[in-house]
Amino acid sequence: MSGPANRRHNPGGVATRSYGGRRDGPGSNGEAAEKNMWSSMLDSVASGKKLPEKNILVLGGTSEIQKEFLELLAPESLDRLQERHKRKPPVANEFALGYTYQDVLDTDHEDTLARLSIYFLSEPSPAFSPLIKPLLTARTVPHTLAVLILDWAEPWRWVRQLRDWILFLKQTISSLDEEIKDIMATHMKKWQQRRGGGVYDAGGGTGSEGGVATPLGQGEWDEGLGIPLCVVCHNASQIEVLENEQGWREEEFDFILQFLRTILMKHGASLVYTSVSVPNSLPTLIHSMLGVYSPLRKQILKHNVVDRDKILIPPNWDSWGKIRVLRDGFDVEGTSIGWSIDVQQSPPSLPSTGGSVAGNEDTPTASSGSREKGLVLPTYEHVIKDPSSDGDADPATPNHKVEIETVNTQEFLARQLEIMERLKVEEEKSQEAQESRAPPDRPSLGKGSNAVADRTKLVDEHIGPVQFNFGGIQVDSDGISKKPNHQPEPISFETDGQSTSTPGGKTEKVLQSFFEHLMQQEPKK
Repeated sequence: MSGPANRRHNPGGVATRSYGGRRDGPGSNGEAAEKNMWSSMLDSVASGKKLPEKNILVLGGTSEIQKEFLELLAPESLDRLQERHKRKPPVANEFALGYTYQDVLDTDHEDTLARLSIYFLSEPSPAFSPLIKPLLTARTVPHTLAVLILDWAEPWRWVRQLRDWILFLKQTISSLDEEIKDIMATHMKKWQQRRGGGVYDAGGGTGSEGGVATPLGQGEWDEGLGIPLCVVCHNASQIEVLENEQGWREEEFDFILQFLRTILMKHGASLVYTSVSVPNSLPTLIHSMLGVYSPLRKQILKHNVVDRDKILIPPNWDSWGKIRVLRDGFDVEGTSIGWSIDVQQSPPSLPSTGGSVAGNEDTPTASSGSREKGLVLPTYEHVIKDPSSDGDADPATPNHKVEIETVNTQEFLARQLEIMERLKVEEEKSQEAQESRAPPDRPSLGKGSNAVADRTKLVDEHIGPVQFNFGGIQVDSDGISKKPNHQPEPISFETDGQSTSTPGGKTEKVLQSFFEHLMQQEPKK
């Protein structure tokens, strides 16, 4: 058979076709090598363009505050991202576990450094714990950050909220697999080594001097959670409102800051005050804690403990000595020890699982009363009081206001009448008792209106006449009080042999008539 292609038959019965002396078949080595080459090229390109994925668990805050947090986290890159993709990332944070995402752009806003998967949870309810567990896997734990949002509109609830969220996280982490717990322990050891001096390297450096890790200070990293924690105190503009309307002073603001810094040292957490109207270092702090940084510019986080509305405490920077310097008289050691005991107790809203929290089996079980209040919570709420509470309301309720139930007017008056009658009877009994103990020579005052007159007479005799100076003239008050009752005597005079009398009120007219009569009379010869 002649032609450009000659068909041949192999012993296996599989037909092959030869083009110019080249054999091509399903078992040829050339086809397999070509497939492997293209697969490796595609895999390398895909891996080169794959974005680093980071997770953020946003805990607490309302849906509006959570959206403000997103705006503060990416104020510039989000706008450029919208211009590039012509759409805004959706934010679903109204129910249960919310979600959205953000892309972290480079300094020139051209390259994407990482993608942030942001999850929202508003309440530390035990029903939400199964929603958090799938997010904490062996792959995602080293790239996960927990952000706790506190609102300056209610600073008196902060310590209670902190305790509830810490217990919620410890309860959730304690139910994870041992493999994940081991990864968390290793991750926390690396975090403890990221210690710096006055500045915090946002480029991921360890901050240790000469390759030697700095030892931990007192009260530092005693209660590691397994994932890094950042506490954001939002709406710092409310500080002026509290100062002007509630009469807060610098002592209250310093007490809150010292309390938070002492607590957060136990967990190796960072602290930042934010406001929509004031620029802050929130993006730099969050990105640095997640290990996202630009290779074009090295960012340095500088602590700030002077500006009360721009507070910034980087992780691993604080110490007991720095906290004491802020204001004398604060018990740093007692607060630290008390907090360690409080966060080892079972949370009031979470059911007991029969085991210890976060693997601490030697922790003693507390009574229900101490479990609800704890050791440090009463101290904080005694100093930072809720202005809308009467002191007896439970500060755990979100809206604890003083409520007054109105009473019917007739019922109120009837109740008051009963009280007045009772007081009247008691007064008469007490008066009779006094008269019975009076000496025999003392006259009895009697009862009724005569008794009142007798008592007035006795008082007047005892005090004597009351006089006062009126325009340089000494006047008797008794005489003044009696003069209005005294009527002037009528004036009488004779006109033509007739006697005329008139009351004192018509004196002027009578006198005028008298003188006119005199003028009309003829003079006597």
